[in-house]
Amino acid sequence: MSDPLPAAAPAPFTPVVLVVDDDIDILDMLSTALLDEGYLVLAATSAEEALQRLEVAVPDGVLLDAVMPGMDGFGLCRALKANPAWSHVPVVFMTGLAETDHVLQGFAVGGVDYVIKPLRLPEVMARLATHVKNARAARMARDATDVSGWGTVVLDSRQRIAWLSPKAGGWLGGLFPDLDAAAAWLARTMQRGSGTHPAGKGQQLLARHIGDVGVSESMFLLGLVEVKDADNALVHAALTPRETEVLSWIAKGKTNRDIADILGMSPRTVNKHLEHIFEKLGVETRAAAAVIAEKHGL
Repeated sequence: MSDPLPAAAPAPFTPVVLVVDDDIDILDMLSTALLDEGYLVLAATSAEEALQRLEVAVPDGVLLDAVMPGMDGFGLCRALKANPAWSHVPVVFMTGLAETDHVLQGFAVGGVDYVIKPLRLPEVMARLATHVKNARAARMARDATDVSGWGTVVLDSRQRIAWLSPKAGGWLGGLFPDLDAAAAWLARTMQRGSGTHPAGKGQQLLARHIGDVGVSESMFLLGLVEVKDADNALVHAALTPRETEVLSWIAKGKTNRDIADILGMSPRTVNKHLEHIFEKLGVETRAAAAVIAEKHGL
């Protein structure tokens, strides 16, 4: 009997970049450089053409000319960010407009970076690669939270919803009249670190601010909890699985060295986990952390 065939290796990730510029020479130059770097390229000479491309395929990054006839790059970026299916895509502006007002306008409509014309290709490629990589990693992490039972929302610097996972979108869409109202609730929650909103059927929607991401963006985890659990300190603490394990052993009276041996880590690493646990629970001693763990049956 022949040996079974080995499992096929996963196909390598090939990023797709949309290039938008009304200058054909620049479009050709960038398309050639991107193909040489291993990207798949979508090209458009206007905002209208770009929107048609986006209806067919969602790119991993956009190189966008700021000044074009008809809808300019700022308007296109605004439209892109207003569509949940495209809002996660990083936009790098290409512009001869180096004045501060134009740069700020690019960031205000959702751009993550800009390069000045005449373009220096190595700089363009380096900036684009960084943003594509970061955006892909962030999206994979955000999608993973949906699988684990949590949703994710990101607010931009103006406290507008810049991105939300499907699960978060379903909850917020069902509990708030519109996304602006949901964003306002999240902004208030950010000041306290966490907060809840009635969700019916004995449940509440819990939001936890877990920190800043990107340029002045704030990320939140959302999840449904039973009303009786809404004041549970552990629910609000956002402990990682490893921190939860460490806390569980603390509640059982184990020393740092004992925990290190049990979990296969160094005592220094256990101590670092404890620092994070104390900070998240708002306590200063092992005894106080152990009391919370025991109270909630950890």
